[in-house]
Amino acid sequence: MAIRMAGIDHENAPIDIRTVFSFTKKSMAEALETLKGVKGVEGCVMISTCNRMELYLSTGEEFDSDIYKLLCDIRSIPGSLDYRSYFHFRQEREAVHHLFRLAAGLESRILGDDQIVTQVKDALGFSREHYAADHVLETLFRMAVTAAKKVKTRGALSSTDQSAVHAAIQTLKKDGYTFAGKKCMVIGNGVMGKLAATELRQQGADVTVTVRQYRSGVVEIPPECSRIDYGRRMELLGECDYVLSATVSPNYTLTRELVEDCRRRMSKRKAPVILNDAGKEQFPADAADKEQIPVDAAGVISFKPIVLIDLAVPRDIDPSVAKLDGVRLYDIDCFREEAVSEAQKQAIADAELLFEEQMKDFFSWYECLDVIPKIQTIKEQVALDLEKRLTKELRSLPLPAREREALDKEIEAAAERTMNKLLFGLRGSVSDAAFRECIEGLEKLYDQGN
Repeated sequence: MAIRMAGIDHENAPIDIRTVFSFTKKSMAEALETLKGVKGVEGCVMISTCNRMELYLSTGEEFDSDIYKLLCDIRSIPGSLDYRSYFHFRQEREAVHHLFRLAAGLESRILGDDQIVTQVKDALGFSREHYAADHVLETLFRMAVTAAKKVKTRGALSSTDQSAVHAAIQTLKKDGYTFAGKKCMVIGNGVMGKLAATELRQQGADVTVTVRQYRSGVVEIPPECSRIDYGRRMELLGECDYVLSATVSPNYTLTRELVEDCRRRMSKRKAPVILNDAGKEQFPADAADKEQIPVDAAGVISFKPIVLIDLAVPRDIDPSVAKLDGVRLYDIDCFREEAVSEAQKQAIADAELLFEEQMKDFFSWYECLDVIPKIQTIKEQVALDLEKRLTKELRSLPLPAREREALDKEIEAAAERTMNKLLFGLRGSVSDAAFRECIEGLEKLYDQGN
């Protein structure tokens, strides 16, 4: 058996390449179903976020497939397109160590990312729901999440807000933007959208969140935020200083055509022209007469500058929107944490020590998987042996047949529990080699007895 991992992330691949291998819940379910049918695959778990896609497999000896090619087949990528150089491939201890670091936020764009541990946990849960996670990946992912939570409770990695939204706001501030009193629209009311709306409100912005019409009556939005139906978002766009989009939609939430159409509709609202003494058109100088839409002396409308922030993968906002006058577009690759403080370096070192302990426990269990069937056989033989030795005494008891049958089962279960305690207690106190010798000795003992 082996643990294998293939992944593509923000360190090695730009957003448009990551998009090729991003998965929605529906496509992920289909991918897991396909992978379950691959010869030698015992279990599979997939993590797909805005910064990465990683596939973990536990495989048997008969596995001989190329994981990269499996992913390309699942995504219907033609052979003429080669993305292999963007991938990382890891096995066994390297794959396990990477998952521990990932869950704790040490592999994230934002060091100590607060969301990734939940995403790792959810990935396992999703795989379990689709009957794709085997006992190896179940144990590995649970131990990685446990280790990550321990890391989160100590050190500098937990001392500040660690999220892509927080990083985006800090980057914009460094670029000279302010939020107090500004009008913001957040497209998307998922986890990222709610976090963004909350952060912007804390910065003093006037925030409106989009909701889908068919859910608008039940969806909760962050406190002190307004709501608008998603279908009416373009009505609000022209009034906004900032628009942040963070959805899981496979389509653009803002296209260049939509923004241009919004501007065309705004241009029709300008004030009627008047004629000067020469009989040429002249626009009123008073901005109020132009319904507060800036128009220069030549009658050219100057639209309100707007900052668009796209935190989604695949992209939510058409990149060509950035070519329009007065539009500044940021995507998720614009936000990263470059500097690492001395306190954070020490927190990383402490986390690595914790990982070593947790990985030792995992591999202690993992490397004995091959003897588990032998242990089960021994337990069953011990129970049978005990039952045979007690048969005469049991038959002499004045018990109805049903009660005698129940007693037999209780004796069998007690024998197995006792052997569990003995064998796994022994496993924790002797070396791997010594433990295996004990198992082989018990096997021979009962083979001779038979």
